[in-house]
Amino acid sequence: MECTDNETIYTGADALTDALVDAGVTHVFLNSGTDYPPIIESWAKYEAAGLKKPQVIISPHEYAALSAAQGFAQLTGQPQAVFVHVDVGTQNLGGAVHNAFRCRTPVYILAGVSPYTMEGELRGGRNAQIQFLQNTGDQPGIVRGYTKMNYELRSGKNIPQMVWRALQLAKSDPQGPVYTMASREVLEEPGAKIGADLKAWAPVAPGSLDGDSLDALTSALLGAVKPLIVTSYLGRNAAAVGELVRLSTSLAIPVVEMYHANMNFPGGNEMHLGFDSHSLLKDADVVLVIDSDVPWVPAAAQPGRDCRVFYLDVDPLKETIPLWYIPSERFMKADSCTALRQINKKLSENPGLLQRELIERRREKVSARHREMRAEWQEDALDGSVMSSAFVARCVREVVSEDTVILNEAITDRPAVDRQLVRTKPGTLFSSGGSSLGWHGGAAVGMKLACPDKDIVALTGDGTYIFSCPTAVYWMARRYNAPFMTVIFNNRGWNAPKMITKGEHPGGCAEQCNTFWADFDPPAQLDMIAAAAGGAFAKTVSDPKELKDALLAGREAVENGMPAVINVLMDTRV
Repeated sequence: MECTDNETIYTGADALTDALVDAGVTHVFLNSGTDYPPIIESWAKYEAAGLKKPQVIISPHEYAALSAAQGFAQLTGQPQAVFVHVDVGTQNLGGAVHNAFRCRTPVYILAGVSPYTMEGELRGGRNAQIQFLQNTGDQPGIVRGYTKMNYELRSGKNIPQMVWRALQLAKSDPQGPVYTMASREVLEEPGAKIGADLKAWAPVAPGSLDGDSLDALTSALLGAVKPLIVTSYLGRNAAAVGELVRLSTSLAIPVVEMYHANMNFPGGNEMHLGFDSHSLLKDADVVLVIDSDVPWVPAAAQPGRDCRVFYLDVDPLKETIPLWYIPSERFMKADSCTALRQINKKLSENPGLLQRELIERRREKVSARHREMRAEWQEDALDGSVMSSAFVARCVREVVSEDTVILNEAITDRPAVDRQLVRTKPGTLFSSGGSSLGWHGGAAVGMKLACPDKDIVALTGDGTYIFSCPTAVYWMARRYNAPFMTVIFNNRGWNAPKMITKGEHPGGCAEQCNTFWADFDPPAQLDMIAAAAGGAFAKTVSDPKELKDALLAGREAVENGMPAVINVLMDTRV
């Protein structure tokens, strides 16, 4: 096809397309509007000419679009782009931008901005009533607190440099989303091809421990009687997991994954002591926190007065969290994988420093506690007469493999999932990293697009499923051949407000009257939403005896190219 339009000029929109391609962005998750004619025309021109551009994924809701881009980057480490419509599209990103920011996930976000001319002075100026209403005083303020960069592209001549700088910032630790805007006038004006070497726009290199910190930390770990390692998202770098296993094994140090957003340490390793640091803090004499925002809740438990705490993170002071303090002997700003390699190298080069008898006694005790803990958890899931969270999680475990990627957004049922679905490989467990519910749906689509051969299973509560914009999610899954299975732990309401209210007001009026304003009764046919929107295999299960067969049927549907949703009606009495 040959375009007959006289558009032979290389525009700012063309420069934007080329800049993304050059930077390795392969997908644009798009929710467009009246601000997008220059970009739409550019893409159509590129397709007609056979030029390379990112794959455009139409996303009927912005929350699903950003969640998909986040999921893509979580699985691959490669940032993708999300294009939204002016201020209203930015607002519709909602909590998804919080998730990407708190999860430290690189994403490039572009929003249109209301044209800045209105009487035909420049091409792309205002030509619709709605563009006056969308002219707001501080559009980037909508997301300023959740992005690493806010900037309006002001000239078609330097769009490539600004895109590459934005992505350089997004990929540099601590990673996160960046937000840019562009008016139609800028995207319509002549652009510039600069052919820059992208190696010159690399992210900041990983930081290492300084010599004093390396010596102090290594000495503390070697001299500890009851050391403890707490982590939450070290597993974002798969290589760091192996280094942590090496350190933990050599010194017999137990590891706890607290509020974990990734698979950080193999669940089957005998140094793994679960997902709650609170019960272990009081006995620890040295605690090493690695990559964790909240290694413990101070109101619930704290280390003993004489315990030595060391904090290792690319952002050890949590500069974007005003009310935060975990008093520590030393805060070390470094890449966890690099730092662990330094520690392991120092230990391997100085084997005489190891107190082997102390280490082996500790290994026996930690291993015994690990085995006891696992036995207790297995016992929890044995009762198949009720639809408990432990039983459902066990059934899921029995139909997935060790390579299956689990997206855990089950909220109040999450502890059972953690205990029953033991993950042993890096990159096989993810959560949103934030607190805006609904991430799992779009994230599963993004992960499947990123790695079509991956087996993706999303676990969610019913309230969280609704938040995920399922009509958009399952339409995208069908349209772009990205099937995955969703399992809904459906307790027919918001269980979290009930639990927290009971904890704060035990025996209070709300508990006595069983009135929490959090019930979804009568329940919606949640699985049928996916069937209607995306042709999904849909099944509601209330009988525990039927659950495993339903899960197997869902797995078969996914293998045949269909998304699947298994809506499990939980027994709310347990």
